[in-house]
Amino acid sequence: MSKTWARRGHTPVVEVCGKGSGRVSIAGLVCLKPGQRGRLMWRTRLHLGRAGKRGSFSEDDYSAFLDQTHQRLHAPMMLIWDNLNTHVSHRMHTLIAARTWLTVIRLPAYAPDLNPTEGVWRWMKRGLI
Repeated sequence: MSKTWARRGHTPVVEVCGKGSGRVSIAGLVCLKPGQRGRLMWRTRLHLGRAGKRGSFSEDDYSAFLDQTHQRLHAPMMLIWDNLNTHVSHRMHTLIAARTWLTVIRLPAYAPDLNPTEGVWRWMKRGLI
């Protein structure tokens, strides 16, 4: 939600140019290591809304992101993940099992207060809108 102002009794109108040619998805990891500063690792993906094309991150996108993060951090990773359908798919289970350096802990069914990235997204959305 964003805020604006107008004279009393006049509804404010905000014009936006462009036809909205797609949407951007963001995946993020809040990385914490004792004794060091926290880091935010993130990836974006542009979806053009074409027929037959996926409109979100795929299992392959997530696994590539995790591999890149692991290479950058040079450490085993413990991933605390929500229950997004892509996160709990059979294909993702197979991809996770192939990575001995990765431990996955699932959050309860609906627990945004326990997920640190939800605060990041809330902050970003407030700044973008």
